[in-house]
Amino acid sequence: MSKARCLISETNDPFFNLATEDFIFKDMSTDENILFLWRNNPSIIIGRNQNPWAECDLKKIEQNNINLVRRQSGGGAVFQDLGNTNFTFLSSRKDYDRKRNFDIIINALERFGIKAIQSGRNDILVGGKKISGSAFKENPDRAFHHGTLLINVNLDKLAEYLTPSPKKLLAKGTTSVRSRVANITEFNSELNHESLTQAIIDEFFKTYNSEKNMEILNHNSLKEIPELNNYYQLLKSNDWRFGETPQFQHQLTERFDWATVDLHLDTDAGRIKKAKLFSDCLNIQLIEEIEKSIQNIDYHPESITNKIEQLKQQLPDSINQIKDFQDWISRELA
Repeated sequence: MSKARCLISETNDPFFNLATEDFIFKDMSTDENILFLWRNNPSIIIGRNQNPWAECDLKKIEQNNINLVRRQSGGGAVFQDLGNTNFTFLSSRKDYDRKRNFDIIINALERFGIKAIQSGRNDILVGGKKISGSAFKENPDRAFHHGTLLINVNLDKLAEYLTPSPKKLLAKGTTSVRSRVANITEFNSELNHESLTQAIIDEFFKTYNSEKNMEILNHNSLKEIPELNNYYQLLKSNDWRFGETPQFQHQLTERFDWATVDLHLDTDAGRIKKAKLFSDCLNIQLIEEIEKSIQNIDYHPESITNKIEQLKQQLPDSINQIKDFQDWISRELA
């Protein structure tokens, strides 16, 4: 019989669950196959190489205390709440088989009379609608395949948070593919998290012809592991969530009573590397000082407005124009 284990998280903290997944991946023996099951509190999870400003409405996310999380694997942006179940298959590189993993999920769904298929984009579809998406990571000796299962997600929130405010962003990162999605409960209203995860667990151990070896992961015990806790803190940091953003350009234009301004921002790793401000403003010094002040600072409205605030002492006759510019930036980048 193959060695197989099922690990279930008892926390809904998305940062901690991703840190736990990484710890399992690094700590596991390469002679075992692991199924890790977990759920997250309301969160936007973006891929390793994605631009959060281009993927979601950061203002609404902040207002509603939604977690913004950057995972280590690729793929697109997703909204998760407790109506979504996450699965991770971990194995040695030699024993890694994506199709086998997909078959476990598809066979579990079939137990509820749901006919699902794997799509070419590594999604699972039912009736032409996406109910699961996957992403992957491979190391020389091990690999994992993790994915989502939309059981009863708040799809209105999904559409709301994953629709960014209109901005002229030219991103070099990966833009999510917007797919038609559906909750699995549309196809069987009796199904829920508990019943589906039990079916997945049964199919997992059946596939590996293994006795059931299950463990509920104790959150408090895991917090005491230095390596896991350090990675947890990293995932929560702004350096990881925003600083890992690929290069992109942002153009903003506004007509004030005193001038038209056309602002071009080149950013990298969440910082403004170059700013160019074009304007028909008669006060040339004001435009030049604003442009100089916002070089090499964080791409964040508060950082920009705080930097520009310093110009009020330098240019006391332009306080009203400076305030107009600050209010505009706050609205546009919020």
